[in-house]
Amino acid sequence: MINISDRSSHLKPGSSEANPRLAAEITRSASAQTYYTIRFLVDRNLREDAYRAYGYFRWLDDQLDQNRMEKRDRLLFVERQQSLVEQCYRGEWPQHPSDEESLLVELVRSERGKRSGLQSYIRNMMAVMSFDAERRGRLISEAELAQYTHSLAAAVTEAMHHFIGHRCKSPQGQTRYLAVTAAHITHMLRDTLEDVEAGYFNIPREVVEAHRIDPRDVHSEPYRNWIRSRVGLARACFKSGQDYLAQVQNPRCRMAGFAYASRFETVLSAIERDDYHLRPEYPECKSLTSAMGMGWSAILQAFSLRRPDRLLHVQSTR
Repeated sequence: MINISDRSSHLKPGSSEANPRLAAEITRSASAQTYYTIRFLVDRNLREDAYRAYGYFRWLDDQLDQNRMEKRDRLLFVERQQSLVEQCYRGEWPQHPSDEESLLVELVRSERGKRSGLQSYIRNMMAVMSFDAERRGRLISEAELAQYTHSLAAAVTEAMHHFIGHRCKSPQGQTRYLAVTAAHITHMLRDTLEDVEAGYFNIPREVVEAHRIDPRDVHSEPYRNWIRSRVGLARACFKSGQDYLAQVQNPRCRMAGFAYASRFETVLSAIERDDYHLRPEYPECKSLTSAMGMGWSAILQAFSLRRPDRLLHVQSTR
């Protein structure tokens, strides 16, 4: 987690020129993998926008995760951000955004199309932030969990295609979001103990009520059976998602997708080895050896698995 305190903006009225290094600094502090993925794989002319896209939502997520912020304040804060998005897309540029909010303003200002992958990323990520702000402290339904995962998967997938190989083609269809769907399922399992401490319950209300368990009892048999089912779902989604990635035209985009998937598949393997008992951390998934293995695997997959003859129903991601 990174702590960015609220501070007054030093921007001139009508300007969104914040610290030009702010987005990259936020990204590097939060995720070295994301920082270097952007630096080396994103299209050169879109690199700064990619840092802004990640940096802004990383900052927003960290603000909403603060324990000192009450639910009412969280909702008001995310409503302000949603209003900022709508204002920017109407071409009404705010006069006094904060330095972090100016990352969003500049990102929308760079928009190249009304229905671009960038806009899909922004709107879906804002839906994710809004749901997180509201759900803290309560049980969620299976339908809410499914929509939450879909919003995140759509956001990340469309951002990947927008920023990496922007003018290249990619398949459309039901499998487009499955690799990131699997990653999000895994991410939620990995962070379960930390989330429970913060008041976020990732197991659906229907499962809790059917088995009469406490949503904090992650080591109970019903909870572990649910974890087993989620691991199985993630494995199936990864398999179909990798078939999709193999059909993506741009090799850098394929590499980024395979690296992203490999990172989370390592977590699934650790959960399986632990017989579906979750741990607070999975340090073996962050080791240098693991990172090198994932990188090499991604390179091999990106450059050897593409099957052009199966590239059906493609269209430009612009």
